[in-house]
This record gives sequence, structure tokens and C-alpha cells, in this order.
Amino acid sequence: MNPSNIEMVGAALFAVAILHTFATKAFERLAHTRPTHAGLWHLLGEVEVVFGFWALVLVVAMFALGGSTVATQYIDSRNFTEPMFVFAIMVIAGTRPVLQTAMAGVNMVAKLIPLPGSMGFYLAVMSLVPLLGSFITEPAAMTLAALILSERIFAHKVSVKLKYATLGVLFVNISIGGTLTPFAAPPVLMVAAKWNWDVAFMASTFGWKAALAVGVNALGATLLFGRELAGLKSGSSDQRPRRVPLSLTLAHLAFLVGVVFFAHHPAIFMGLFLFFLGVSSAYPDHQDRLILREGLLVAFFLAGLVVLGGPQQWWLQPLLLSMNSDAVFFGATALTAFTDNAALTYLGSLVDGLSGEFKYALVAGAVTGGGLTIIANAPNPAGIAVLRKHFDDEAVHPGGLLLGALLPTCVAALSFRLL
Repeated sequence: MNPSNIEMVGAALFAVAILHTFATKAFERLAHTRPTHAGLWHLLGEVEVVFGFWALVLVVAMFALGGSTVATQYIDSRNFTEPMFVFAIMVIAGTRPVLQTAMAGVNMVAKLIPLPGSMGFYLAVMSLVPLLGSFITEPAAMTLAALILSERIFAHKVSVKLKYATLGVLFVNISIGGTLTPFAAPPVLMVAAKWNWDVAFMASTFGWKAALAVGVNALGATLLFGRELAGLKSGSSDQRPRRVPLSLTLAHLAFLVGVVFFAHHPAIFMGLFLFFLGVSSAYPDHQDRLILREGLLVAFFLAGLVVLGGPQQWWLQPLLLSMNSDAVFFGATALTAFTDNAALTYLGSLVDGLSGEFKYALVAGAVTGGGLTIIANAPNPAGIAVLRKHFDDEAVHPGGLLLGALLPTCVAALSFRLL
């Protein structure tokens, strides 16, 4: 390995950004104790801002070390389709018509589960919505699940343990729940076309194992916190939800499907998104507040990850290729905690002559570790953006998330390795 100066600076800044994600709560405390610069501390305490901030530092370093041509060519070479897509899909999935449709489906299933209080509802959300991500994409499923949990579970005075356990299980289940199809999970999407993985292959090789692990994780969390969940009312509120006309609901669902279908064509899906904004503004009585701020923060986070992730190939690719199929599974699971899992599988797709066992182990390990940290899987920041208001100082502690995700990650690993 002979990394350039820019690559070494990029690796160092990437490490600093990861450490920064563990320090966001400290910056929030500084905002309260040092009110003179509270705005700056609040900014640095936003976990979604972390990678965008250090990506800016990297670009400034590129200007200083290589000049404007090197810096601008590098930025132009980055693909920002995923951040734009996640922004659009988050906003549309978070609207009242789409959310009420998803809630109605979950309620229908929950009524068939003979468990007291909110146990049946919780089990339905934690198992069905992640699997729905295989069809409407993982970012949309994450947004729906987070909004439903925010309203029906987190809005009550539930324990901190339940919050972090729910977050951990949700992140793991979303990461593996998108593997029933080849187009919904980012790490699968990176390799599916090149390796000729179609729907039949994904369902038979990954899907049924993922579905089993999702069910076990959801049931385990439900039983573990059964007493607390049983004490929660099964209804969301005393007020009946305001009904949305069927035609408007169908229009919103059509926008959602359209954005998903054209997920790889930003000019088309962003055009649809702008059209959607016009329709939603024309019917304000049937809309809640659009989550534009949350969506933009998540897009900024992912765009920063795209910029910072580029200079990491010099050490990530040799590290992956030095492993056999058994080691690469656990190596990918661990590495995913420190870099986006789609980046790992993308690097693998650049190498020719990989065995089928190696390909399977790489992707299985990448999705297995997708719930360990906020940066492990692209949809995770969307969940944090929606749910963090229910945590102290509106900050999710990385250690708490890691602990909450460890057991469901082990369940996913056992499912992919032993079945």
C-alpha cells in the first residue's frame, strides 16, 4: 500500500469523524454550559452533521494539498444519488396519508396477535415493517417504522432500556430485512447487477434466513419488555385520526412507488418529488408537517459519508481480500460498524474471480453488522432523525445503540452462517 497524502489525510479525518459521533452528547452539554457559542456546540452535537462537517474539512485539505482541480474533480466523481433518494423517500414516506396506510396495516395484523396492551402492535411493527423494506426500500421502511414507534411507543413514558433495545433491534432488522429482493438494501444493490443476483436468488439464499432472524429478534424484544409493553394502551391517542381522502392517499402512494421505481435516476425521482411538494401544499388540511429538516440532515450525513468514504479504498480493499470466506463474514460485520456497509460490498464488486462463498459471506456480513452504529447502514440516520427527540438531550448515545444491537446482530449472524 502506497497511499497518497490526500488518502492518508482522508483516513485520519474518517477516524476523527467516527470518534466525533461518540462525542455528540458532550457537545450538547457544552451548549448548555457555554452559552456564548451554544449555536456552534449544538451544530457539532447534531450526529447528522458530523460526516458533512469533516467532509468539508477533507475538501479544504484537498484544495490545500492538490489544488482546485484535484478537489473539484474528486467531488465531481462522487455519486450523490443515494443521499438525494433518501431525502425524497423520507419526506414522502413520512406524510399523513402514507403513515395512516401503514398504521392501518400494522393495526390489522396486531389485532390477530393475542397479546395484551401494545405487545402485539410492537411485534407487528418490529417484524413486518423491516420486511416491507424489501419492496419499498430500506430508507422508506425505516422512516415508517420510526414514525410509528415515535407515536405509539416512544411518546409514552417508557424506559431508556426499552428505547435503546428497540433502536438496536429496529436497525438490525431493517438492515437484514431488505435482502428478500436485490434492489432494496444498499449493500445488495451495489453487487446484484454485476453478480447476477435476481429476486429468486435473493429470496432462496438470503431472504428466508433474514425473515427468520427478523421474527426472532422482534419476538425476543417483545417478550423481554413484555410487562412494560403490556401496560401501554393499544390505541395511539384519544383523538381519532383525521381522515384523508382516498384519492389523495392513492396519489401519495403513487409518488412513493414512482420514486422507488426510479431510484437510480435522480433527474426523474427529484422531478417527481418536486411535483409531490406541489400536491402536498395544495392540500394542507390533509398534511402534517413535512419532515424536510430531518430529511435534509440525513441527506447531508450520507453525502458527507460519500465524500469521506472515497479515500478509504487503499486500506479497505486489501484488508477484505486478505480474508477467506469465513473470516470475511466476521470481518465485514465488524468493519461495517466503522464504515457504511454498501461501501464494503462495492469494493468487493470491483474484484473479479471471487468465489460464490466469498460473495455470500461479504454481503451477509455487511448486512448483519448494519445495526451496530449510525453509520453502518444508510437508513440508520433516518431512524435517528425521527426518534432522537425521545432521548435525553435529543442525543442517541453510540454505546447504548451498540449494546441494544449486539444480541439481534448475533441472531442474524447465526441465521446467515448456520442455516
